[in-house]
Amino acid sequence: MELLKKEKYSKLIEPLKKVTINNLFARAVVEQRVSGKVYVDDCLNPSTYHVVHPYGMSLLFGNHTNHTFNKTFKQYALNSKKLRSSYEWMQAFPEKWDDVLSDLFEDCSVSSSKNTNNNFEGVIELNTRVNFRFNTHKYNEFKQNLPILAHAIVCTDRDLFHAMKGSVIPSNFWDSADDFIAEGVGFSLIAENQLACTAYSAFIFDYMLELGMETIPRFRGKGFAKHTCARLIDFCLENKYEPVWACRLENTGSFRLAQALGFEPTVEIPYYRLCN
Repeated sequence: MELLKKEKYSKLIEPLKKVTINNLFARAVVEQRVSGKVYVDDCLNPSTYHVVHPYGMSLLFGNHTNHTFNKTFKQYALNSKKLRSSYEWMQAFPEKWDDVLSDLFEDCSVSSSKNTNNNFEGVIELNTRVNFRFNTHKYNEFKQNLPILAHAIVCTDRDLFHAMKGSVIPSNFWDSADDFIAEGVGFSLIAENQLACTAYSAFIFDYMLELGMETIPRFRGKGFAKHTCARLIDFCLENKYEPVWACRLENTGSFRLAQALGFEPTVEIPYYRLCN
């Protein structure tokens, strides 16, 4: 398992095109829209790839029969050499990888439903990631029943980019505010003269825009996320982007919000929480 230099990332462009699950975060790294890391089995002639986005998402794909790489990857997954300071959410493609990983992690994995004590020491937690498809008709029905908003929604500028705190925030998906302003888009809801919620482009590629969203804790439960995401979806429709949504099945808030906005679940895949 070798760390690939950035000038060699072009080796992944064609293999990544064969990945049919949502992989925009991996494209962002490979096409160097954002910082990240790429590990391979062989830097000169790679056939197995592990792409890590700075937010903590990763994609394992390519040749699944390389036993030397797989053995080393298990050490990486368990963070045996302390290569990272936080956990990592990983998905794999194609499905054959999941059989390999099931065997590889047999003695160190636990399903999220059974990990009630949140024990992550030497444990790979098994979750599910859901890809959605946007249904314009359902979204239009949602918009017809959306209550009138008494608060302002404004474009996310540099100050709001830096002001938004939380987990799924723009600064975790863009290297800088300048990059976000130049190539991304976002909308922020202001309540009580404070930043309450931001919906933004986590990734934009070709005709696709993947949504990211975060609400400040004290403003949750007020429907602000629906209004703010709707403003971003309207932007997508006005500019001929396909809205894209993906989340953990176990993240019930995000899962329900997606469906309320007109997104329909299409694919469920294993999602591995690697050790920190």
